[in-house]
Amino acid sequence: MIIKEYRIPLPLSVDEFERGLLYAVSACSRNETGGGEGAEFLEQREFTSDDLRPGQTVTGTYTKKIYRLRSKAPWVLQKLLPPEAFEIHEESWNAYPYCKTVLTNPGYMKENFHQVIETLHLPDNGSTENALDGPEKREIVWVDIADNDIFGAKNYKKEKDASIFEPECVERGPLDEDWIDEHDPIMCAYKLVSCHFKWTGLQRMVEKTIHKQYPRVFGLMHRDAYVLLDEWFNMSMESIREYEEETAHVLRKQLAHPEKRGTTCDDDNNNNK
Repeated sequence: MIIKEYRIPLPLSVDEFERGLLYAVSACSRNETGGGEGAEFLEQREFTSDDLRPGQTVTGTYTKKIYRLRSKAPWVLQKLLPPEAFEIHEESWNAYPYCKTVLTNPGYMKENFHQVIETLHLPDNGSTENALDGPEKREIVWVDIADNDIFGAKNYKKEKDASIFEPECVERGPLDEDWIDEHDPIMCAYKLVSCHFKWTGLQRMVEKTIHKQYPRVFGLMHRDAYVLLDEWFNMSMESIREYEEETAHVLRKQLAHPEKRGTTCDDDNNNNK
């Protein structure tokens, strides 16, 4: 099992990002769903738990989704594995500012595959050491939403360039080289990701490949939360929840549409071209 910690600073307050996160997840799901692939909402409900964070009683929103991701996987895995291997079930407990997500593949890998993503959002620039009580020996990966190299030249869109974006609704940006140390407000999403893939001969390669995708995956969602600021900043939490419900209906229609949408792993071949 490979465990890494990802730190994603953002030019937002922790309170602001609660709405921005929910909006960005729905917006990204819309952009990445189509042609039988992408996200399908199965369940969403409120929860209370004494077990999610030991010693604490937390409340929040539980969500269950299925992601169908064959075209977004590395080509070598597409060649080696059957279609059901790319159907990922996601369970998420959002007790913001803490969140926990568990990914499984019950149709193929069963108990031999799971990922756990724990997230804690704090009002600092990434300076908290071991915010999620991870193992002492772990790699820390910084994800800078203003670093366009993360996303690749092929995927560059000026309107989503966080380094030059300046919203109309509130004074933020642009994000220069020192923005992580100098911007106000500032916050950081700390993500502790453990990946387990049990398959003799492939385990290490697949776990490394999965982690290789995360800087872009996390970068895309958090960058979008920022560059879509004008769309969600003045929305109430009630309006955000309505947008989530609307998204669930939109995704069902897009899944049935023949056109695939969003990025594929093949884009990585062009990242530096």
